[in-house]
Parts: sequence; C-alpha cells; structure tokens
Amino acid sequence: MTTKVENLMGLLRIHVHKGVNLAVRDVVSSDPYVVFKSGKQKLKTRVVKNNVNPEWNEDLTLSVTNPNIPVKLTVYDRDTFSLDDKMGDAEFEIRPFLEALRMQLESLPNGTIITRIQPSRENCLAEESHIVWVNGKVVQNLFLRLRNVECGEIELQLQWIDIPGSRGL
Repeated sequence: MTTKVENLMGLLRIHVHKGVNLAVRDVVSSDPYVVFKSGKQKLKTRVVKNNVNPEWNEDLTLSVTNPNIPVKLTVYDRDTFSLDDKMGDAEFEIRPFLEALRMQLESLPNGTIITRIQPSRENCLAEESHIVWVNGKVVQNLFLRLRNVECGEIELQLQWIDIPGSRGL
C-alpha cells in the first residue's frame, strides 16, 4: 500500500496576484474570489469587496501528485442572498514549469528566462508566459484570460516547494 507522501511530488505555491478588468456581476461592481481545483483538491482566495481589479496577493499551496493534471480556476462573485455568480474560468498546465525545474539549474543571473510559453488556442494565456530564474529559484508568471465570460484576466506566479520524504520530480 502506498502512502500519500510517496505519491506526492512536492508542493506548488500559487501566488494569486490580482484580477484585471473582471466582469461586473452586481449592479456596478463585483465581490470576486478565486477557486483553484486540481484532482480532489480545492483552494480558495479571500473575497475582495466591490472591485473588478482586485489585488489578492495571496499564496495558496497545492499538493502535486500527477504533473499531467491541469490546474483549473474559477472566479466567482460573492453574493449574500443568492448563489455566487460565476465570473469566468481558466486552466493552466504545470508540466512546462516542472520540466524547467527538472533541469536542476544553478547560479543563473537573476531574471534569466528559462522557457517561454506562447498563448494559443490550447491554453488560457493572455500573453507569453515566462519561466524565470529569480533569487535562486525557478518561478513562472502567468497572465490568464478568463473563458466563458465577457472580460477579465488573472495574474499568478508559480513556485515549487520540495518536501523531504516526497518522491520529488
């Protein structure tokens, strides 16, 4: 029987930076929050009141067991007296990020771009995504265009956390 730690590759820290030009779902604004799902995990940011350009600056941590499962996110508008309204969704692959980590790069100049991922019909990128060497770590900046909604983007940054005892990359 395998334990959870054996299947765990490590942790993905998702820094939820901000939302840009999110859809209005209340009379003049929205109360947005983001829900991330990967496999059976579900993480949620706090609600930012009356703001279609919210700044969460919040770190959420996903356990990664399968690098082939995309991370899905949905933005909602918090409502007090009815069900929360959907404000679009997106998803992103973590495989390119994990491949950059596997290169086990060391002592690169700060800001070196390791990989570039172009926006395409197959992804939700609003602009080119860079996997970059920053302060001795590999990070990926993502600007995701929300689907199934009239407008809106979410800015994220991915960072890896190795856990002692996990199977690693």
